Formats: sequence, structure tokens, C-alpha cells
Amino acid sequence: MDKERKNHLDARAKILKAMAHPSRLLMIEELSQGERCVCELTEMVGADVSTVSKHLSVLKQAGLVVDDKRGNQVFYQLRVPCILNFFGCVESVLEAQHQDRSVLLKLV
Repeated sequence: MDKERKNHLDARAKILKAMAHPSRLLMIEELSQGERCVCELTEMVGADVSTVSKHLSVLKQAGLVVDDKRGNQVFYQLRVPCILNFFGCVESVLEAQHQDRSVLLKLV
């Protein structure tokens, strides 16, 4: 594998790794409905502000969200809403796994 391809695959892995936490997936889903302040996301996730801020930092570093500071509050929104298309693909994989398990159970 050449260096350019490896760098590109590493960049993809960084994005996938950033999404690989249930709280961050919840935040992405919530942000698909529109921008949210950290206080709203903290309540939705059910964690303290520092934990939610760390999760948001991971998402921001991966290029998935952008922030906008307004006074004492910080608002986040999805940078590229097309990331939600990936969730549809993930749901298709989950459905296929469910169907495979159902077939196996019928064979037993």
C-alpha cells in the first residue's frame, strides 16, 4: 500500500473511531435535528459537562461537528449532515445480521 492510500485510510479510520461511542452517536443523531448547546446535549446524554465536552471535542477534531460560541454558551451543529447516510448503511447491516440469526434459529 502506498503512503497516500495509507494516509487516506488512516483519515477514514479517524472519523469512524470518533463515532465509535454510544454517547457520540446520540449526539450526532440529536444534531441531525439542528444545532444544540452543550447544556442540551449534556442533559440528553446524561453525563457531566466535562465528559460531554470531551466527546464533542473528539467529534470536532474528526471534522464531524462545528461549534459557535455565543456569550457563555457553545452551540454545535453537524458539519456534514451526509454522515447520517452512513447510519442508514449501518442499520442495513444490523437488519442483515438479525435476519441471519433468525434463519439460524429456524434451522435449530
